[in-house]
Amino acid sequence: MKSVEEQIELIVRGAVDVISREDLEKKLKKSVETGVPLRIKAGFDPTAPDLHLGHTVLIQKLKHFQNLGHQVLFLIGDFTGMIGDPTGKSETRKALTQEDVSRNAETYKTQIFKILDPAKTEVVFNSSWLSTLSSYDFIRLASQLTVARMLERDDFKKRFDAQLPISIHEFLYPLIQGYDSVALKADVELGGTDQLFNLLMGRELQRSSGQAPQVVITMPLLEGLDGVNKMSKSLGNYIGITDSADDVYGKVLSIADTLMFRYYELLSDLSTDEIAALRTAMAGGEIHPKEVKKRLALELTARYHGEEEARRAEENFERVFQKHGLPDDLPEVTLAAGVEGYWLPKLLLDAGLVAGTGEARRMIKQQAVSIDGEKVDHEDHLVPACGEILLKVGKRRFCKVLFS
Repeated sequence: MKSVEEQIELIVRGAVDVISREDLEKKLKKSVETGVPLRIKAGFDPTAPDLHLGHTVLIQKLKHFQNLGHQVLFLIGDFTGMIGDPTGKSETRKALTQEDVSRNAETYKTQIFKILDPAKTEVVFNSSWLSTLSSYDFIRLASQLTVARMLERDDFKKRFDAQLPISIHEFLYPLIQGYDSVALKADVELGGTDQLFNLLMGRELQRSSGQAPQVVITMPLLEGLDGVNKMSKSLGNYIGITDSADDVYGKVLSIADTLMFRYYELLSDLSTDEIAALRTAMAGGEIHPKEVKKRLALELTARYHGEEEARRAEENFERVFQKHGLPDDLPEVTLAAGVEGYWLPKLLLDAGLVAGTGEARRMIKQQAVSIDGEKVDHEDHLVPACGEILLKVGKRRFCKVLFS
C-alpha cells in the first residue's frame, strides 16, 4: 500500500470537493497502519441501459482506489431507481418499473468491468436492505430531516419558488441515499458535483447512527462533444462505452483541443506527470495537438474494445478521413428494386443508418447525408431503386445498398 501522501495525490486528481481532506488523511493513515482497506462507495441508478464516458468519470476514480488497494462498493440503486433521482430536474422524474431496473442493472454489471477489476469489486443492490425497512423505519428516517433543510437543495428551491410541484417521495431520495452509506459502513462516497447534497446526507446519517462520517468526494460533470453541455444521451453529445470501436475513436478525435486535457485528467490511465509532460511538449511545439488527441482516442478505444480493435479503428479512421477511402468493414444491405423511387429518409432507416425517419430528415436538413459522394439537402428526395449506391450519414456512418 502506498504512503498517505502518494494516495492523496491520486485520489484528489480531478476532484472538485473533498469533505473533508483532514478526515481523508486520518482514514488513510489508519488504513496504512492496520492494513485494512477503506470501503469506497459510488451509487448508480440504472435509469438507462448503457453507460457513456460521462458516467465513467466516477468509475475511473473507483479504479484509482482499487489500484491503491481499497475495497470498491459499486452500488446499483435498484430500489432508488424506482423513486427517481430528482437531482437537477425541474419536474418529477418518471419512476422506473422493476422490470426496467432489473434489465438495466444487468447491463451495468457487464459494462463496469471494462474498467474495474471484478475480483476487487463488490456489486451491491440497495433493495437488499431498503426493501426490508418497515413503515416505522421510514418514518424514523424521515424524522431526521426538516423541510427547511430539504429546501436548501437548489433544484427543490427553484421548483418551490416557481410553484412547481414537488412530490413527497422525492424528499425521501436523499435520505435513502444517505442510509445506503449507513448500511454499507462506507468510508468514502463518490458522486458528481450535482450530488453534493445527497452525499452530505450520508455523513449526517452516519454520524447520528454512531458511525464515523464518510469522506465525500465530488467529481466534475464531463462536458460532451459540443464542449458546452454535460455529456448526455438526450443531447446527443455522448460517447457510449458500448459504441463501436470506430465510433469511440472518431468521437474522441472530434472533441475540441481546449477540452482534450480535461478528458485526459478525468479518463486516462496516464499519471499526472505523464499528462503534464504531454501538455508541455504540445505547448512547446514538440508534438502536434492532433497526435496528443490520437493517443487519447487509442487509449479509450482499447479500454472498451481491446488493443487490436483500437489499432484497426485508428487505421480505418486514417483511411476514411485522411485518405478519403472507405471503411474496411463497409456494411451492405440488399433491398427490393422497384419502378418508383425510394423515399430517402425511409431508405436511410432501412439501411440501418438512422434510428428513425425523424432523425433522417434532421440529418438531411443539416446536409449530413450524401449519395455516392453527392450531398442531398432535400428531405423529400426520391432515390432510384436500382443498381447499387453508397450512402453516408454524418462523418462515420456508411452503407452500400444493393437493389435486387
